[in-house]
Amino acid sequence: MRVALFLTCVNDTLYPDTGRAVVKLLNRLGVEVDFPAAQTCCGQPHYNTGYRREAEPLATHYADTFGPGLASGDYDAIITPSGSCAAMVRELYPRMGERARSEGRGDTLTTALAPVVPKTYELTEFLVDVLKVTDVGAYYPHTVTYHPTCHGLRSLGLGDRPTQLLSKVKGLELAELPGAAECCGFGGTFAVKNADVSAAMGTDKVRNAESTGAEVLCAADNSCLMHIGGTMSRLKVGMRPVHIAEILAATEEEPLV
Repeated sequence: MRVALFLTCVNDTLYPDTGRAVVKLLNRLGVEVDFPAAQTCCGQPHYNTGYRREAEPLATHYADTFGPGLASGDYDAIITPSGSCAAMVRELYPRMGERARSEGRGDTLTTALAPVVPKTYELTEFLVDVLKVTDVGAYYPHTVTYHPTCHGLRSLGLGDRPTQLLSKVKGLELAELPGAAECCGFGGTFAVKNADVSAAMGTDKVRNAESTGAEVLCAADNSCLMHIGGTMSRLKVGMRPVHIAEILAATEEEPLV
């Protein structure tokens, strides 16, 4: 199987180790991973801030970058270590196409997106639903609590896929997070426009995580982990945020530092 890695802006800029972990993990499972260098932002910041027409060229570029007819050949799937960006492609790209049609601008966007939308997967759903694997041969001897981020929980419906994977990691003890379904308070531009509310929500999330006694808080979105990690730092909490891809990529021979 040959897939494309859609790394996303946040990971490319701030968390490149997450992308390396995805490649390492998928290669270990026999999946060939390509990284199309032309990839850019999916347009979620624009769309969520109200600049929906301005997001359309980015959606078209996504289709051009990951779609069929490439010189390198077609991909079996497009994998991203981000529930929010996967949700942008799968849930909101079709809405953008429908809106363009309703405004009398034709089906061009819908047609361009049709081959790539159903092929786009968040990492954990690709592992569980497509590769049909829950034990990826990982080793991570720490106590971990898992935070289900909003887009993964509500838009993608990831359910227990991430915890299925975590429960099979050798050495890992999984601690249940109180109030797990509550938002961490990031929400992209929400954290900027509603800073006080965002900070309070982040504090609640961190205090709940702290109550588990876990060493690590894990999630499938580094944007949320950035917010939670910043709150942990300010509150001087003795735990750290780690993306699930990095845990799943770790082995006894190559542990996560």
